[in-house]
Amino acid sequence: MLNICLGLLPILLLLCGLLAMDSFKLLRPASLAAALGWGALVALANQPLHAWLLDTGRVDLPTLTRYIAPVIEEVMKAAFVVTLLNLRRIGFLIDAAVLGFAVGTGFAVIENFVFLQAMPHAPTTLWLVRGMGTATLHGATTAIAAVVTKGFMDQKRMALPLSATCGVGLAIVIHSAYNHLLLPPLAAMIVLLVGFPLILVAVFDRGEKAAGEWVGAGLDSDLNRLESLISQEFKSTNFGVYMQELKSHFEGPVVADMVCLLRLQLELSVQARVHLMARQAGLDLPVDDDLTATVREMDFLRGSIGTTGLLALKPLQVSTGKSEFHRHILQQARKK
Repeated sequence: MLNICLGLLPILLLLCGLLAMDSFKLLRPASLAAALGWGALVALANQPLHAWLLDTGRVDLPTLTRYIAPVIEEVMKAAFVVTLLNLRRIGFLIDAAVLGFAVGTGFAVIENFVFLQAMPHAPTTLWLVRGMGTATLHGATTAIAAVVTKGFMDQKRMALPLSATCGVGLAIVIHSAYNHLLLPPLAAMIVLLVGFPLILVAVFDRGEKAAGEWVGAGLDSDLNRLESLISQEFKSTNFGVYMQELKSHFEGPVVADMVCLLRLQLELSVQARVHLMARQAGLDLPVDDDLTATVREMDFLRGSIGTTGLLALKPLQVSTGKSEFHRHILQQARKK
């Protein structure tokens, strides 16, 4: 029983700690369950794959653990978070870190459970290292891959494939270095238990500040833009002048659709930011019943405007991926 607790509980407690640190609480239980489930599936898939590689005699155990396993495991684990980033389901560094760690938690729990069954009489020291060291490694590397990928996308404006390559590559290097046993197992465990929380605190601090700025300053900006859009002086504003210039390149009805799309996206952004402010204060605001109709109208307008028109609207930030995140926040709120 002691070995089971040491092998499985520490990583689960760390995940609970991360969830407690998140003030916005955007991640739904279903999302966390999916992340845990994906990590578990990756662990189950890797067990026979590793056994097959060893049975064929093409690789030995040191080569597998130091070079091949880190690549396969980190790529497969990170695939879940990269997919969510591609679908615009992750808006903040905090969410990326928690989901990444949840995937690693699912992986570590299954891997350690398999080891517990295979080595029921192994010494307690082994499970101390595996539960607090190796398990933490799996959560940490996937969280780091997710944070680096999201950070490069937001700060460096890098495309997702290149950002993911950097994030997953760093995770592979860390994983491989750990498996090289550059430090004694207990020393490596202590480094992980001290170093990873410090990294997380820095990530959460930066993420909370960025999220607060995005909600507060962004709300003021969107309200001002929305007010100018519906005012009688719209034609004299920068937006109005730009839209007038677009009339020389697009037909009148298309330009009118552009204005409608801009208004709807600003309204959606305001709703999402207000909802996040309320969530941070511990309140759950109801979401407008017309959200589905608004989303359908926006999709129709995008089709009517066309690819060229959406590219022309990029200076106004109408066709950015943030609108997909706003939609996701409000749709999540309606499901609660």
